[in-house]
Amino acid sequence: MADNTTPKDVAENTKAATPAAQAERNENLETDFGTTSIDDVVVSKIAGIAAREVSGVAALGGGGARMMGSIRESFGASEDVRQGVTVEVANGSANIDIAIIAEYGVAIHELAEAIRRNIMNAVERMTGLSVNRVDVVVHDVKLPKDENEQEDTTPAISQGQA
Repeated sequence: MADNTTPKDVAENTKAATPAAQAERNENLETDFGTTSIDDVVVSKIAGIAAREVSGVAALGGGGARMMGSIRESFGASEDVRQGVTVEVANGSANIDIAIIAEYGVAIHELAEAIRRNIMNAVERMTGLSVNRVDVVVHDVKLPKDENEQEDTTPAISQGQA
């Protein structure tokens, strides 16, 4: 029996299979009038700020990054919002890696999901990029300070002193 496919059918089926090989056009960034390029630094700043907005995130970055941030701040520099954030932007999409310190008591898997949602919403809304993935690495848990230690460090003021 002969197959009833025409050359037109073969061409249409081939077209449907080949777009995966081509990068899809991001309509937000590529228009008929020009293109918009967004640098990795821009996305990393947005992602860093968005991650800090999530309740349960004590800090961003691993040990080394936090140490360098402390040194930078001790010399009067402002906090680097990109600390702990790595971004790759290519073909109108972004992949984001973020390292955090979680607060003790939060459900880490729920925290990671909230961070992903907040970063994806912020980056996609502000840049027009599509975010493929947000990988969250939890480096540490910030433990609550003992109340007795806090009381010992605050100086007592007697009534007679002004």
